[in-house]
Amino acid sequence: MTRAGAAFLGSHSAVVGVISALSPGPGAVFAGVAALVVTAASSSVGSWCTSACPRFQAPGSFCSASFLGADWSYALELNLTDSANATCLYAKWQMNFTITYETTNKTYRTVNISDLSTVRHEGSTCGDDQNGPRIVIHFGSGFSWIVNFTKNAPDYLIDTISFSYNTNDHTIFPDAEHKGNITIDKRVALKIPLNDIFRCKSLLTIEKNNVTQHFWNVLVQAFVQSGTVSTKEYLCDEDKHSTTVAPIIHTTVPSPTTTPTPTEKPKVGTYSVSNGSNTCLLATMGLQLNVTQDKVSSIININPNTTGVTGSCHPQTAQLRLNSSIIKYLDFVFAVKNENRFYLKEVNVSMNLVNGSVFSIANNNLSYWDAPLGSSYMCNKEQTVSVSGTFQINTFDLRVQPFNVMEGKYSTAQECSLDDDTILIPIIVGAGLSGLIIVIVIAYLIGRRKSYAGYQTL
Repeated sequence: MTRAGAAFLGSHSAVVGVISALSPGPGAVFAGVAALVVTAASSSVGSWCTSACPRFQAPGSFCSASFLGADWSYALELNLTDSANATCLYAKWQMNFTITYETTNKTYRTVNISDLSTVRHEGSTCGDDQNGPRIVIHFGSGFSWIVNFTKNAPDYLIDTISFSYNTNDHTIFPDAEHKGNITIDKRVALKIPLNDIFRCKSLLTIEKNNVTQHFWNVLVQAFVQSGTVSTKEYLCDEDKHSTTVAPIIHTTVPSPTTTPTPTEKPKVGTYSVSNGSNTCLLATMGLQLNVTQDKVSSIININPNTTGVTGSCHPQTAQLRLNSSIIKYLDFVFAVKNENRFYLKEVNVSMNLVNGSVFSIANNNLSYWDAPLGSSYMCNKEQTVSVSGTFQINTFDLRVQPFNVMEGKYSTAQECSLDDDTILIPIIVGAGLSGLIIVIVIAYLIGRRKSYAGYQTL
């Protein structure tokens, strides 16, 4: 596990719903009972439990759920017992994944996997004389995650972590160039004293072969002694130096938050994407990234002179991808709506923060920069794109045209309302006339009172 601080700040993972599946007797793979608990928080009240629980239930198991506000987040808990019904391995954690894959158009696309509502634990085992304990998690369509433990007295190791996914899933990887099962193996070799429980509330990150795995709120003990989980904690380095904990799960955008504006505006860069020999996407803008950590905002200005540009153009979608020494990718994805307009639909970002942590977030439910097809969108004033509660993008001197670029030049621009000063003229004139009328009325009333003061009643 790489050293990382809290790359995602804030948390919507309050425990407000519980879904439990209990195997009623000895498991098929290991002798004993496995209990898998998925804890979730939802943004709305609904019949999620009744639709999700049958995927968990077995004879003798049960399911219950209750919901209060907040976003979806899942906490996994696994308790393995041996043939004597004594706990041999205990683990509780939260996780999500980011996968970057090559498309049929030779571009790259990123997907985020955080829905763990269909988790199964088949294959998890207490171990034996030849093999150590193992956690095996299956979820979604073709996803699996395996952790192997080994003993090396006086310690035990979180030895290897394997993550598998299947790009044949057209829903998640609709345009994948390479189809099939892909497995990422990572040697971790994290050493923990025997009879200690490992704890790490902070974010832990593993990156390999275009897959980023995030873990937080981790509690794990393998080789549990005498069936009792230890109360003696072995802390990760991140918890020793940081109080920040869990990440935000990718979700719909909350209300924009206010971030301080630095004294220095970002440099304006011009970016373009070509389809063959023809320019198919144009963008000119100054970009300022705002990351909120513990209610403190960090601001990063993008330097266009040190920023790389890639992307892709299709009839219904277009992508602009920026990258630099600190930004792995910053994607702006545009889409066509109603066959006659375009808009900014999606933003994905992954970057390294100054504290050494990795910040990754995505939102594919945006609605910004709306303009007719065949035109460009322009906004010279500062504008904010709110991607999440902890990540916003401020743009300056913006002009974009992701479709129907002719001869490498912008078409006529539709200006944003912030730039449209023409509407201010009638407002100013109307306000002036209203003020003048009020002054005349007041003067008239004062004059009438003075004229009446000269007469007395007989």
